[in-house]
Amino acid sequence: MSQRTPDARILTTESGAPVADNQNSATAGAGGPLLLQDQHLLEKLARFNRERIPERVVHARGSGAYGYFEVTDDVTGFTRADFLKEAGRRTEVFVRFSTVADSLGGADAVRDPRGFAVKFYTEEGNYDLVGNNTPVFFVKDPLKFPDFIHSQKRDPFTGKQEPDNVWDFLAHAPEATHQVTWLMGDRGIPASYRHMNGYGSHTYQWTNATGEAFFVKYHFKTNQGIRCLSNEQAAETAGKDPDSHQTDLLQAIERGVNPSWTLYVQIMPAAEAAEYRFNPFDLTKVWPHSDFPLQRVGRLVLDRNPDNVFAEVEQAAFSPNNFVPGIGPSPDKMLQGRLFAYADAHRYRLGVNHTLLPVNAPRATTAQNYGRDGLMATNSQGRYAKNYEPNSHRGPAQTDQALSAPLPVSGWTGTHEAPAHTKDDHFFQAGELYRLMTEEAKQRLVATIAGGLAQVGRDDVVEKNLAHFHAADAEYGKRVEAAVRELRDN
Repeated sequence: MSQRTPDARILTTESGAPVADNQNSATAGAGGPLLLQDQHLLEKLARFNRERIPERVVHARGSGAYGYFEVTDDVTGFTRADFLKEAGRRTEVFVRFSTVADSLGGADAVRDPRGFAVKFYTEEGNYDLVGNNTPVFFVKDPLKFPDFIHSQKRDPFTGKQEPDNVWDFLAHAPEATHQVTWLMGDRGIPASYRHMNGYGSHTYQWTNATGEAFFVKYHFKTNQGIRCLSNEQAAETAGKDPDSHQTDLLQAIERGVNPSWTLYVQIMPAAEAAEYRFNPFDLTKVWPHSDFPLQRVGRLVLDRNPDNVFAEVEQAAFSPNNFVPGIGPSPDKMLQGRLFAYADAHRYRLGVNHTLLPVNAPRATTAQNYGRDGLMATNSQGRYAKNYEPNSHRGPAQTDQALSAPLPVSGWTGTHEAPAHTKDDHFFQAGELYRLMTEEAKQRLVATIAGGLAQVGRDDVVEKNLAHFHAADAEYGKRVEAAVRELRDN
């Protein structure tokens, strides 16, 4: 749907060509994967990745630790991934936690989603599962991701985060209502990295030994219990120790109090996806557990701190396109965009040879390919190693075995809104989440949202946001509206 008003200037690409659709990426058919020919999407993501040096544009402030993942339950009926093939199997991991919006020097105890990224050093190569501490996100098309982050980061003129920018974007993104309800609720400020859940957030594909495909969602449930901070507690904590989450994680592991999470998955047979009541690849929605119950897979344990934070945490590079046989992507548009954007960000920020750094290099196997040279190259491989393929020198060759099952595509190329399923809706799940809360939790949620919205200068932006909460739940909307009115009248 067009966002252009009659008197608005025409949006163009950097070469000056008019942009026909800035809301939907080009796909192969209405529900298909993204197309590499979408120059506007690639240009937008590539520029976004190159806006800041040297810290990450997002997830700049982070902490990390090493440990292991141990399989506890049989999932071989769903995936042929080697590291998941038997109970008791252990795989070394590196996990990085992070805040999203703030800079490298920001405080840990702030209201912000948390990154939850796991690098599995498997015998079939590194598998990177890059998620958050929330099961959903603000937008569902990667074309909107740079705009969303720009609205949350420092304003180019004032140099600080502006409530007008934050809520103006959200006013034009009704699909964000679910994530806003999560973020402004009681779990918006975790007490520590140890006391929060992690989620793959996206939908991924598992393929078993017979080629049967399933779609999955990952849930890492903390074994320490959920603990969160109120706004007042967070302000006090951030003032006393801006590095509170880093301090907690470091000291816990040094004491031998090793944090752990139990991994569960939701599993949907691939054939059910097309007829499911809402789009199962929409990152702004969860799959109800009543439809797809949690199935236990194993446990994640962190037991060793890095020796050098810069070398091992700051230079850790996670890419959602690092898959292993038996695991692959889904048609989730946001995931499809991240398959390009994350690897591209690391190539820009750390260099084309970032995969040779110890924290990023495979540990249970050896990388064998024809990549040579580039900045900080250490991979000459000797005088007799060739840098082309095929060759007559017994160089590494392809396996002819796909990592995951193929995704069917059909339809006309072009920019498409996601196909509507029978019960697709921007607001229903946000209302469901609100109705699950206790009365005290509802009061805190309303107060937090109103505290932000009341600072917005434009009445139309306030009204558009209020309409989202009214659509999610009548009581939710009334209470937020009343709280905003009261704050603005005082």
